[in-house]
This record gives sequence, structure tokens and C-alpha cells, in this order.
Amino acid sequence: MGIANLESLAYGIDTDFRRSLLQGIALFRGIDADSMSDLLPQCGRIDVVEGHVLLSPERENHCVYVVLSGRLTVHLGSLDAPKIADLGPGSCAGEMSLIENKDPSAFVVATEPSHLMVISHTLLWRMVDRSHTFCKNLLVVLSERVRSDNEYIASSLGVLRQAERNAQTDALTGLGNRHWMRTMFEREVTRTLHANKELCLMMIDVDNFKTFNDKYGHIAGDRVLVAVAEALREFLRPTDLIARFGGDEFAVLLPDLQVKQARQTAERIRQQVAGLSPPSLSTAITVSIGIAGRTQRDDVGTLVQRADGAMYDAKEAGRNRVAVAQQSDE
Repeated sequence: MGIANLESLAYGIDTDFRRSLLQGIALFRGIDADSMSDLLPQCGRIDVVEGHVLLSPERENHCVYVVLSGRLTVHLGSLDAPKIADLGPGSCAGEMSLIENKDPSAFVVATEPSHLMVISHTLLWRMVDRSHTFCKNLLVVLSERVRSDNEYIASSLGVLRQAERNAQTDALTGLGNRHWMRTMFEREVTRTLHANKELCLMMIDVDNFKTFNDKYGHIAGDRVLVAVAEALREFLRPTDLIARFGGDEFAVLLPDLQVKQARQTAERIRQQVAGLSPPSLSTAITVSIGIAGRTQRDDVGTLVQRADGAMYDAKEAGRNRVAVAQQSDE
């Protein structure tokens, strides 16, 4: 049974039938129909067309609107924003702004022709005074609205955090990307400098990667990059910072580690990657690694530059090897 017009709720019909109609409206559920017989006729009613904006943060609201038929949707920020709630028959809108005595926080728009009961601010409080059940129903409606808003906010925050993670994470390998690297590496370089601690940077490049991609395809190439990233995770400490620098090149910051120790770590990584090549591949999977120890004059940019230079020295010396940059505090 649908919700009837306002006249049916107020005038000249059987009490039991009127009571059953009221139960379809959240605000009037459980209320004795006779207790509101003098107040219901004071409610207004309006018909709105599809697309009609009922509530907006840009204008004051002085009424609660109860959906008797049709449907409304709620949007935060703008009418073009995704809907955060559907309001069908029996639901109401506008109660939050009325209780808080503030402009609406959202847009409410009709998504189809709708017939609405209109309860003025003054009449709402008279109904609250008249019936404890009405007061309880209003509190339930308000709490459900708050819970719904909180769930939307929590969901939105989750989406935002995921977007932030995506903005700082390389989608293929799951390592930090260049944006993440710039922030985190700079922070760690500053920390070790102030604490007068050792720090090294490794630049790692997959040898002959373009040739491998051309021969075996980009999917196989992606698998190689993922395998190298996993090897880095396996042989590095939780305190080491790993980033995909770009393409087939990786950057690793090694705090509190001397060059000699960093070289030992790099050799283990190089050997591990070299062992990834299955016999069926005619192009071996190897990496060239360059290492630079931080000097007092180094920032992230100069560290990367010196380690990158050492990496190219390793390539020119035959690839699949580790090279260390010259260290000077001149």
C-alpha cells in the first residue's frame, strides 16, 4: 500500500486505515493517529517535478519535507557529485538543518515527480511537544542521517587515502615511486646528516632490458621488473627505502650503512637477480649497480647523480657488476 495524500491522513477516513498510512512515514511510526488529528491538517504539501532542487547550501531552510510519493537524492558539494543517499516514500529531508538552525549541508533534488508533506519549523516543535513517540522517531531519523553521513565520510576518506597511496606507489612493483622517493629520501638524508650517521644510495638498472622487452614482450618484461623488486625486498632491511626510479631503474637508500657494507648487500642482490634467468631464456636477467656514500655536501640530487654515474661505470665495465662512486669531501 502506498502513502496516501495528506487529506487521507487528516480527514474523514477510518481511524485504523489512517493509522496504517501513518506507519509508512518514519516520523509518525507508532503514533496514535488521533493524537495528531488537529496538527496534520496544518501540514502543507507540494508537488515537485523531476530535477527540482528542494534543498541547497545556498539558501535557508525552514521546513521538513516528507516524501509521500516519488524519490529524492542527496548530493554533497554540488549537484553533479555522486549521490550519497536515496530518499523514497516515508523518508524525510531538511530535519538536520532545522534542528541545527543552519543552512543545509547538501543538495536535495527530485529524481522523479514527487509529492511531499511540508512540516514547518513551528509545527515540528509542536509535534515534538505533543508526542514522545514523535520525538523518539525524530531522534532515530537524525541518528540514521548522522550514521549515513559518517559512513560516507569514512568511505570517502578511504578512497582519498587509497588515491594518496596510488599517487606515491608504483602500480607494477608496489614500491615507492619518484614522488614518494623525493619526499622520503630527502627526509632520511636530513636525519642522518644531523645525526652524523653513515648513509649510502644504490642505483640499480636491469641490463639490456630493451632488448629483453623486444624479444620476449612487455608482459615478460614486467615480470622481470616485479622479480627484481621482490629480490630487493628480500635482501634489504625494513629501514632501507626502495623506489622505482623509472623504467627499469631502481633507487635504494641505505641509512646507517657504510660503503663496504652497502657493496656486500649489492653483491647479494646482483647474484640473486642473476639466478632468476631460466635456461630457456637466451637473454640473461642481470643488473648493474652503482653505489655512492653520502658526503657532508650531498643532498638527494647529488647522491643520485653520483650513484647513477657509478652504475654506468658498471655497465661500461661489462654489466652484471657493482661499482662504487669516488667519495670526496673537498
